Amino acid sequence: MSLSSSTNDDSSLQMRRNRKWMFRLIVLLCLLILLIITYRFVHTFFFKKDNSVALPPKPVAISSVKNMDVPIVYTELGTVVPVTTIIVPARIAGYLQQVFFTEGQSVKKGELLALIDPRPYELLKAQYEGTLKADQATLKQAKLDNARYQKLLKQNSIAPMTAQDQQYKVAQLEGQIEADKALVNQQRLNIIYCHIRANVDGRIGIRAVDAGNYVTEGQSGGIATLTQMTPISVLLTVPENKLDKIINAISKQKTLQVEAWNSDNTKKLAVGTTSVIDSEIDTSTGTIKLRALFSNEGWGLFPNQFVNVHILVNTLHDVLTVPNNAIQTGPEGSFVYVVENDSIAKLKLVKTGYDNGERTVISSGLKRDDKVVTDGIDQLKDGSKITIAKNSSS
Repeated sequence: MSLSSSTNDDSSLQMRRNRKWMFRLIVLLCLLILLIITYRFVHTFFFKKDNSVALPPKPVAISSVKNMDVPIVYTELGTVVPVTTIIVPARIAGYLQQVFFTEGQSVKKGELLALIDPRPYELLKAQYEGTLKADQATLKQAKLDNARYQKLLKQNSIAPMTAQDQQYKVAQLEGQIEADKALVNQQRLNIIYCHIRANVDGRIGIRAVDAGNYVTEGQSGGIATLTQMTPISVLLTVPENKLDKIINAISKQKTLQVEAWNSDNTKKLAVGTTSVIDSEIDTSTGTIKLRALFSNEGWGLFPNQFVNVHILVNTLHDVLTVPNNAIQTGPEGSFVYVVENDSIAKLKLVKTGYDNGERTVISSGLKRDDKVVTDGIDQLKDGSKITIAKNSSS
């Protein structure tokens, strides 16, 4: 009996202890919940309200919506290509006797560039001229004989066959003289070929062969390369989705104004016009070639130079524009912040048009002289209070 009573007392003690711990845990949880509720109440009705009141106006820069003419310009990559490039050839074989040009020199059409030794061809010309004179004398004698034979034939004093043979001899000699004249003219032409002249105005390049060397007709590399510098062309590729606009513009204006800018697009090098559009689109790239011509008087464009080509396709007259950095994009489309009463930024949805890199055409949503925010936009929301920076553009 004593053992059972002791066991019951221990169980009762353990249960009382468990109840104490459970009560303490419940009290602790109630205190924690009360603390959280008190914190949220104080933060909501005191701190948050005070913070919203304390927020200062946001400093921003603004710009005015302006009416202006906007040129539509396509910018494409191009390569400067000479209208004419000539490998100055040796058109006859012989020793190169003299070179009259300096590398890099500007030359005129017809100017003497080099001389191949003409003496062998002068001697051949003299030989053929001697043969020609001899054959001409023989022809003269044959014609006199033929005249006598024709008289004798009328008198029945000579056989008809003999008179006819003499006529054939005259015809043969006349043919021989024509051949002699051709040989003489051939040597005259060879002597002309010995004098190598410029075919166009241009710039002569690095000499490919020195005086004293033996050159042959059709020799690889020729004497030098002659490049026509004025005018010069630029060959560029245009995406096919821009082709219809370019063709429509050319159909109205015949030619379009084109500007060539340097490779980093910071300096204008020359102004020209479109010349021709290729006859087919390259299916592998989806582009078509276009050639533009430039007068290039100062040699601002150089063969094989890479340039940025600006093609003036059209001009939009008196359209509403805003600076590009005023345009933002959201879930509902493009929008800007319009300044109201010089103190509130109001969000307005807009429809945009052509972008020339600096300003964007506005189709709808704004009117002339509206003030739009151009800097400080990232800290704004619809209805934000703002202060306008002193250096802000108007």
